[in-house]
Amino acid sequence: MTFRSPIRHCRNCGSAVVYRIPDDGDTKQRAVCPSCHTIHYENPLNVVGTVPYLGDRVLLCKRNIEPRWGKWTLPAGFMELEESLAEGAARETTEEAGALFELEGLFSLLNVVRVGQVHVFYRARLLSDSFAPGHETLEARLFSEDEVPWDEIAFRTVKETLECYFADRRRGRFDIHQIDIR
Repeated sequence: MTFRSPIRHCRNCGSAVVYRIPDDGDTKQRAVCPSCHTIHYENPLNVVGTVPYLGDRVLLCKRNIEPRWGKWTLPAGFMELEESLAEGAARETTEEAGALFELEGLFSLLNVVRVGQVHVFYRARLLSDSFAPGHETLEARLFSEDEVPWDEIAFRTVKETLECYFADRRRGRFDIHQIDIR
């Protein structure tokens, strides 16, 4: 099942749109305004975050918001307009964990096709073990691999990213991981 957040009204003139294949040679159904003929495209949302680490431990945040209130996650959230992927990841880490860190390289890119999202995580070297979580986080805490509450991880993208991180750490080399979740 494909996720679709339907567009109901034209952003230009306010008329009700219809879903059809546009007459411009397109091959997919789009929201088309029958009044002003504007074609509205629906694109995936970007979720950006980090894998903050200090030594052999990673920083996880316990969610204080839905969905998945009370579950553990990496600091991440929706990318905002007028910011790069890295800027968004850094902002989310600061907002959710209140962590001091140095952003490192791109680590994972996960396509979550079913819900129309792309999740991107960077590695982030923590400069301190003191955290000041924001209002979206109940608790921010460091975990070694064997301490991670694996059954309490909020999202599959986070679990997959953590599994890749710890596997790379054991190998002594970090790669970029691309994963499709259907």
